[in-house]
Amino acid sequence: MTGNPAPVPVILVHGWNSHPGVWNRLIPRFDAAHIPYSRFSHVEMAHETLPHIAGALREHIQKYRNETSYYGEVDIISHSLGTCITRYFLEVMDRAENREHVRQLIGLGPPNNGSALAKLFTDPEQGAMIINRLTGVFVPEGFDPEKDEMVKDVLPESRVMTELRTAGIRKDILYRVIVTGNPEGTPAFFPTFGGKTWEIGDDGRYRLTLEGDGVVAHCESRLPGISLDIIPPGPDASGQYPRPDLFCHINLPKNPAVIDHIMQYLTAVRQ
Repeated sequence: MTGNPAPVPVILVHGWNSHPGVWNRLIPRFDAAHIPYSRFSHVEMAHETLPHIAGALREHIQKYRNETSYYGEVDIISHSLGTCITRYFLEVMDRAENREHVRQLIGLGPPNNGSALAKLFTDPEQGAMIINRLTGVFVPEGFDPEKDEMVKDVLPESRVMTELRTAGIRKDILYRVIVTGNPEGTPAFFPTFGGKTWEIGDDGRYRLTLEGDGVVAHCESRLPGISLDIIPPGPDASGQYPRPDLFCHINLPKNPAVIDHIMQYLTAVRQ
């Protein structure tokens, strides 16, 4: 196959406690490459369940198609828990009918297997301390994990995570998982936890690892048969060293190296 096909439209899905503005560094690259896009917002649904928001995503995509009269394949880029929202729509809600045409799903730092941090939030010994340290950094003021439906839905043992594991990934979609890591152990990568990320070990115990982005560990992002694209802090194409904190979970959508990776996938010719 040769030549460049017409750009495939992109649907953007932000993560938990976030907003569509996280894509502001990526949008100019879309404009330069003439890639159509639509930003899905679930800011106003902060207290809803993950399946409810997945249903709203379905409606958003259908509205986009109706407004543009485009009914071909789309690419979906999701950050963090936004990937779980997207996957629930595609793999659970749309699996039987298989109506939604998606070329590829690109997940940035996704907690595909549930979140150790979400579980830690309710830990009787460490929960309050971790929430306090993350307040204003990753969690909002007054955060109560017992009242946050999305946080409960991303617990490893939740019904939503069980449904995703049972459904499995779709064979008609190309999955990309982009994550970062901190192999050098640079504390500035994510100062809150000294550059490390919480995960749950095989023994069921919490532990800190350098194989994560400060919020989501690599083991939480893995999908069966899908390799992780791991981008550690380091020099860019010009030899400059971006700030280490640009590689942490919160900053993935505006990290230049991550954006370059995304653009390579969007503009590559599918074989």
